[in-house]
Amino acid sequence: MEDTVKTEEKAVPAKFSKIVSEIEQMSVLDLNELVKVFEEKFGVSATAVAAAGPASAGPAEEEKATASVELTDGGANKIAVIKVVKEVLGLGLKEAKDLVDGAPAMLKADMKKEDAAALKKSIEEAGGKVTLK
Repeated sequence: MEDTVKTEEKAVPAKFSKIVSEIEQMSVLDLNELVKVFEEKFGVSATAVAAAGPASAGPAEEEKATASVELTDGGANKIAVIKVVKEVLGLGLKEAKDLVDGAPAMLKADMKKEDAAALKKSIEEAGGKVTLK
């Protein structure tokens, strides 16, 4: 939720306001699909851009303080994992189910390491497998 607050505080140029507004209303699954479309359409990779960021000292320190949580396997007891994902990420049941069924899937990027570890523990206790990146 903190990411949303930070984004709202930044000024969006008028020429991009419509696009930003539409993106803000998309589900996690839609955003994931949109990124894949951009990667294919323009021949770019979102991971290459993210990897280029830590070149300076500032972002490198920030990288150490954050982690991204990726669900690698929903496990045998998917219902419990869906409940955890739904609760922690504040998603609807369908979105949480689609994320778990679509594993591997990025659950949340740039979380505080402590929060990411807690999310990982919760999902693993429910029977899922998680990777921190």
